[in-house]
Amino acid sequence: MMEGREQRRRPRKLLCWMAMQCLCSGEQAVRVDELAPANGEVELQANNASIQEAELSLREGDSLNYEEARALLAKVEYQRGHVEEALRMLNGINIPAMIPDVKISITRLARAQPDSGYPPMSLHSVNLIMETIYLKTIALRDLGKFKEAAEQCSTILDVIESALPEGLPANFGYGSNFNATICSAIKLLPELWKLEDSLPEALSSYRRALLRNWNLDSKTIGTIQKEFAIFLLYSGCEACTPTLRPQSHGSFVPENNFEEAILLLMILLMKFNLGWLERDLTVMHHLTFALSMSGRLKPLATQFEKLLPSVLHSREWMYNVALCYLAEEDDLTSLNLLRMILRFGEDSSCIKELLLSSKICSENGACAEEGASYARRALVSLNGGCDQLEVVADLLLGISLSHHARYALSGTARDTQQREALEVLRVAGKKMQPRDYKLLYNLSLENAEQRKLEAAASYAKKLLKLENGSELKSWLLIARIMSAQKQFKNAESIVNAALDQTEKWCHVDLLQTKAKIRAANGQFKKAIETYTQLLAVIELRTKNSRSGKMVLQGSKDDRSRETETWYDLALVYLSLSQWRDAEICISKIKAINAYSPLAYHSTGKLHEARGFLKEALGAYSTALDLEPKHVPSLISAAVALRQLGGRPLPAARTFLTDALRLDRTNHVACFNLGLTYEDEGGSSSALEVAECFETAALLEETAPPEPFR
Repeated sequence: MMEGREQRRRPRKLLCWMAMQCLCSGEQAVRVDELAPANGEVELQANNASIQEAELSLREGDSLNYEEARALLAKVEYQRGHVEEALRMLNGINIPAMIPDVKISITRLARAQPDSGYPPMSLHSVNLIMETIYLKTIALRDLGKFKEAAEQCSTILDVIESALPEGLPANFGYGSNFNATICSAIKLLPELWKLEDSLPEALSSYRRALLRNWNLDSKTIGTIQKEFAIFLLYSGCEACTPTLRPQSHGSFVPENNFEEAILLLMILLMKFNLGWLERDLTVMHHLTFALSMSGRLKPLATQFEKLLPSVLHSREWMYNVALCYLAEEDDLTSLNLLRMILRFGEDSSCIKELLLSSKICSENGACAEEGASYARRALVSLNGGCDQLEVVADLLLGISLSHHARYALSGTARDTQQREALEVLRVAGKKMQPRDYKLLYNLSLENAEQRKLEAAASYAKKLLKLENGSELKSWLLIARIMSAQKQFKNAESIVNAALDQTEKWCHVDLLQTKAKIRAANGQFKKAIETYTQLLAVIELRTKNSRSGKMVLQGSKDDRSRETETWYDLALVYLSLSQWRDAEICISKIKAINAYSPLAYHSTGKLHEARGFLKEALGAYSTALDLEPKHVPSLISAAVALRQLGGRPLPAARTFLTDALRLDRTNHVACFNLGLTYEDEGGSSSALEVAECFETAALLEETAPPEPFR
């Protein structure tokens, strides 16, 4: 019997002897991460102290010696690059059988209370088993068995959670590699699930790492938070709402990927600013992307403003904040920040700031002259250095000059600026390769506004072909140009083609244009049908918007568009002398907005049609009180004054000149100004009267049913 027992012990003794030889032959420092990619994994190293402990354990001859010996030999094989042999050695260790003792030992070691009992394993033995599981994890990973590796890695965390549900104590495992092993396992687990393409499990692993106490250092927590935020933003895995019951009272709970990623990135920024972590500029880049995609640019501007001066250069900081405010349509704040940059910076190093400033100003008539100045400065600084940027600068200069021309005080200045705008855009058109959509659009638009309709139509057709009919505003522009050429049938065909190629949500602008084309062509009944279709689409969009469904937004608010539609429909009914229907339309306008100038102007037109000129003038006056720059009310008030007699002609002339100052191509205002001059007799020359009538005739000949812009 003694001989049989001795025979059974011989394999174990041989294995122990082999482990001792490995430990004592100069292979003491066994570093697994020297063979694996550098990813922050724990250094599985048998230092001198652990060698002595292992040697003592081997000499004692208890049942754990065999497991320790296999683990140490597996480390050596892994260090030599024999991953499969290392895994074979590790598979010979019955790890599940040891897990219960490991859990009990961790619990008792953590509590360190006399009544808790003596742990069945020492901290060293527990640490060795944890390292063994981790070594098996990375061996499986290296062999491409990612799912098995993730399951092994998860075992480490399962043991800790089961033994210590409240988390690891602060000083637990001090003086050993225990905490380093746990830290490496936590960081590795989500990466393994990502390699296995199990994104929901990876997401759960990240949350598991952050929502439990693993006794991690601040740097590790920050790294996990950043990696989790990146995963949420770019993985494409839609996360469910995290379970945050203890924290949910009075706290923000994210509802989707972007909100959770934004929360994590903002926490990291706070830690940077408090000096808890070393600053990482890429965190701001990811936050910029997240907030931009979610449409929350004001909070992004706030985060930029909170950054410490050393994080970003002051010019870059102001430029980023300016972009945020611009995206939130706070153009003035954005422009003021850009002005600060340009006040102290050299033009040659501020090209993008000059171009952005010019863009903002070009869209605001009051700042159009300033926008032209910025564009000229950009052109001087570029000096032929980059054709693409020069095209952009020329485009912005042309747009700025075009806008500025509309506010010119004299006709000579206006004509000069219009000619320069068109010339600049033509120069840009010669430079561009390949064709630039925006430049072609503005060339067509500027020619149309200067009533050079043949050139405008040519550019619009090139644009439509280049875009392959993908842009709604290009369809609208060419339809308006053709209607201005009095090609109403072709214009309507263009609109119908656009209606066939666009979604129903986008039909509002097209149907409005179609209705006005029909009305301009005298097809009032058909225009009414189209307006009815338009109102139905607007109502459907409004209902979907109220129910929270996504609706593509047009250039105007749906309520404003509905008001305009009822107004246009009222004017059509007045043209047909259907006064009752016109009254219904006016009541609809007042129901939407009781103080709309459109309601009072259409009311005045109704009174005028019935012959009540004083009541009509009163309605026009109310409309002008509400909106002093309402051109139709200015013209109608002047016409009513002329018809009332009593020679209030200076007031009528003032109304008409104001209307032409606001809309210089309005042929109705120009014609009535000629009539007013004619009524004044001797105070106005026959030449002025003739010029007004001639200009009105030319403008009417090329007038679109609705403005080109």
